[in-house]
Amino acid sequence: MKFAKISQVAHYAPEQVVTNDDLAQIMDTSDEWISSRTGIKKRHISHHESTSDLATSVALDLLKKSGISAQDLDFIIVATITPDSLMPSTAARVQANIGANEAFAYDLVAACSGFVFALSTAEKLISSGAYQKGLVIGSETLSKVVDWSDRGTAVLFGDGAGGVLLESTSDQHFLAEIQKTDGSRGESLTSCLMGLQSPFAQTEDDEKYLTMDGRAIFDFAIRDVAQSIKDTIEASPLEVDEIDYFLLHQANDRILNKIAKKLGVSRDKIPANMMEYGNTSAASIPILLSECVEQGLVKLDGSQKILLSGFGGGLTWGTLIVTI
Repeated sequence: MKFAKISQVAHYAPEQVVTNDDLAQIMDTSDEWISSRTGIKKRHISHHESTSDLATSVALDLLKKSGISAQDLDFIIVATITPDSLMPSTAARVQANIGANEAFAYDLVAACSGFVFALSTAEKLISSGAYQKGLVIGSETLSKVVDWSDRGTAVLFGDGAGGVLLESTSDQHFLAEIQKTDGSRGESLTSCLMGLQSPFAQTEDDEKYLTMDGRAIFDFAIRDVAQSIKDTIEASPLEVDEIDYFLLHQANDRILNKIAKKLGVSRDKIPANMMEYGNTSAASIPILLSECVEQGLVKLDGSQKILLSGFGGGLTWGTLIVTI
């Protein structure tokens, strides 16, 4: 029987850093206002790199670290809500950029849950026995869909990418998962609404910028996401204290504090990096995972149990427990 394992991680962020003080120069806000409410101190903003450029940098780093050839890849999945274009997909652009001629490639759209959804999908592809190796990447340039005159949303988001190499193995590494969607609450967080535009029909539904009901999203995360995490642990062979780290979507530090209390776990087990990157949507979890490996918290030696949980637009939320 075939299983899948995460064998390598990588992340990349644009060089340009925009601090809270920088934002205070262009809008009515301050470092104290932003950091006290969110934990965010700065974010990386692309100067010229596209979503596929960021994802390509991650893909090349994964190949370099693992020592495999792009020709060995069977698939590439990119989770994003900020693609370069609707077609070709961002994943197809990455495939071309790295020369992965044997790989099929597609994008997955599930907002801040995107990486978890994509990782779950990729695990099923490999466990089927039909595929051996694939890349799962979360990549975003949210700076192009943020309304920079709206301090309620502009201060929250940043650009970046992270990803993993997934490979076939004979041992089980994915232990439990739950994925959820509630489209009835989807209007709480929207981006790039497209109306009908033709000689035969005209609507006024166009809305380029990201919009968010912050209170609704905060309440959703505290209630639904915390319950999803509890339910996933109950569905796994583990107890909550057997999980080494909880790598959650990096939206707001106050959300992480609330979830830690609901789970009854030490905040030390819930790393955070939104202070450096802001909310990078589908990229936030893989960036955090990669940084945890760099810092030595996560070993990639098969000895640790890690919980990954994403939540956001859709509304979507998903949790995976994996051995890494």
